[in-house]
Amino acid sequence: MRILSVVGARPQFVKLAPIASALQGKADHLIAHTGQHYDELMSDVFFQDLGIPTPAFNLAVGSGRHGQQTAAMLTGLEEVLDQSQPDWVLVYGDTNSTLAAAVAAVKMHIPVAHLEAGLRSFNRRMPEEHNRVLTDHAADLLLAPTKVAMKHLASEGLAERSVLVGDVMTDVLYLTRDSVTAKQEELPLGLNSGDYYVSTIHRPDNTDDSARLAAIVAQLSNLEKPVLLLAHPRLRTLAEKHGIALNQGSLQSIDPLAYPQLVNAVQNSAGVVTDSGGLQKEAFLLRVPCTTIRPETEWVETVELGWNTLVSADLSRLGAAVTRPIPAATDATPYGSGQAAQKVASVLLEGTDRF
Repeated sequence: MRILSVVGARPQFVKLAPIASALQGKADHLIAHTGQHYDELMSDVFFQDLGIPTPAFNLAVGSGRHGQQTAAMLTGLEEVLDQSQPDWVLVYGDTNSTLAAAVAAVKMHIPVAHLEAGLRSFNRRMPEEHNRVLTDHAADLLLAPTKVAMKHLASEGLAERSVLVGDVMTDVLYLTRDSVTAKQEELPLGLNSGDYYVSTIHRPDNTDDSARLAAIVAQLSNLEKPVLLLAHPRLRTLAEKHGIALNQGSLQSIDPLAYPQLVNAVQNSAGVVTDSGGLQKEAFLLRVPCTTIRPETEWVETVELGWNTLVSADLSRLGAAVTRPIPAATDATPYGSGQAAQKVASVLLEGTDRF
């Protein structure tokens, strides 16, 4: 059986790693990289650090407006699918790469499996929400990470195509956590364990409006502990355009970290401040308090269990939210025990006859 994984952005590389390992020796597994994240820190280093095989195809699409970027991916992926003739196209998460691959494959009558299916923010302002909903309804097989995701799929009439597999990011996080703990790597900027926060800010709702971005930066810069801001290239560009300094007060910006270093920084931090989907969950799995600068989250379990809190409309609450008391301990495992990739491989290898 030939399986083509299509990825293009940093979180997808993390999800790809355990899948590639689980499929090794069991299927002809090819990787197509759209190039949505194209610089070394956002792409190449992840493949190296996570032991992911070199992509068989690289479209090198780069950045651009949603329509322009998605159209370029569609054009390139049609050629990739024609050359590779896969039995399954496996798409990951909720990016433009995900939607483009799903549309290209279904138009060519190639079965599509969607990993991380069923997540919903119910915020139609988010481009990712449209990507994930459209992909779920196009796909032949929906690989859901949680029971909540399964309920969402059932409510949309997609239960017969859905399988609960668990969360593959949990797989790779646990492996990476154990590895970096054993190595006892140094922390960025000479910071000490427990004496700093980690932050990532990248969503358009938080970065495109200069007043909102300035308010977020002001809140973070006034915290008593240093805030390690992992600044995505897009954030740096917009901050410069808005005239907002990303190094002020407690705020210290650096380039995004390779995944092992990110896990190490988060697990040794006093807390996380983010608008990322994946980092909320990683903070929970590492039992680090998280504050999410969004009105909603796909990972509702992190909020229900007390390890994540949402701040959006009233940014003056941000500082107090970040410094809130540590939540009550929990041994809950809503995202599985770290065996999701093996489940995904088993379901895919059963063949396409069921779907």
